[in-house]
Amino acid sequence: MVFLNVSHNTALVAASVLIALAAGFTGLTLSKDLSKQSISRRKISVAASAIALGGGIWSMHFVAMLGIQMPILFYYDAAITLASALLAILIVGTALLLLHFRERTPATVSAAGALVGCGILAMHYIGMAGLQLCRAVYTPLGLGLSAISAIGLCIAAFWIAYGQRTNRSILLGTLCFGFAVCAVHFVAIANTRFVAVPTLNEFGPVMSNETLAIGVIISSFVIFGGFLWMGVTFFIPSIPLTHDLVVDAAKPAADPVSRPAPVALRIPCEQNGVTHLIDPAQVAFVRAEGHYTNVYTKSGQHFCVWPITEAVKRLAEAGFIRTHRSYLVNPVKVDHFERNKDNGVCHFAESCMPPVPVSRSNLKVVRDALGL
Repeated sequence: MVFLNVSHNTALVAASVLIALAAGFTGLTLSKDLSKQSISRRKISVAASAIALGGGIWSMHFVAMLGIQMPILFYYDAAITLASALLAILIVGTALLLLHFRERTPATVSAAGALVGCGILAMHYIGMAGLQLCRAVYTPLGLGLSAISAIGLCIAAFWIAYGQRTNRSILLGTLCFGFAVCAVHFVAIANTRFVAVPTLNEFGPVMSNETLAIGVIISSFVIFGGFLWMGVTFFIPSIPLTHDLVVDAAKPAADPVSRPAPVALRIPCEQNGVTHLIDPAQVAFVRAEGHYTNVYTKSGQHFCVWPITEAVKRLAEAGFIRTHRSYLVNPVKVDHFERNKDNGVCHFAESCMPPVPVSRSNLKVVRDALGL
């Protein structure tokens, strides 16, 4: 078996790395603060993020493949090439659905990262299967290293990007994602040999490097357009929510005898640009949602800008107790308590209220608060 000599175009290799980073930034930024959005808006944002990340994986791979130079002409099967792109988008979309429509636990974040890593691997090797007049020969070392790189780095990327949804964590997650995509490709290619094949093995229409380049240019244009679109607002500081004391309007501000009037405890919840102040007595429980919280009342679920740590500090005086690292419960609203070995579950009278878990470390505090 005679292996072909392979070289790489440095400019296209550099371009592929930039595309991977731009796609990672665009996709991770598009999925930021989705808890503020309605379910339908959240689905649209997840779909756009999946297209950015999955399309970026595909674009990075084929820009790098355009940079491969061999002593023979070779082509690509258009159907297999398209299938590799759609599969990458579908797998990444599934991972994002896990993160944004399921409870975000360490296991969920790890599963999502591993799933994206598998998507990168599937896209790479399916894309390579589309080569015509040329066949890739893999080594066990290359397969193993590329799999470890993809899954390990993607898990790290999602742990960083979804640990706290801050600008800094998204930038670090972008670097990990871009490095994961590039590492899979270049580690795999470094351990791959190519041999000439005398005949075409067509599954779909055959396309040349020139035709592929047009598709890659269009996809790269979309990715960099999204990158600029998200980058414009990325560094605009958000307006902090302050809780200034209200000064008694009956007295002039300069009066040294005047004292600030006490402020009644209310929970600020945002909806359609309006801040609603909710009485804690109406609240059944508060649930962490990334860097923010969701407040549950009889009337429904409300978005609050407080992180769970801020909610714990402010609502302690109202009698709320921590049942879990992600939950804060109003004991007055608990209808019945269910014990499950070394943990438990709080249930509420309203059928629309989901149950709230009680962790083992908080079990005694909860039982005492409920008088059990």
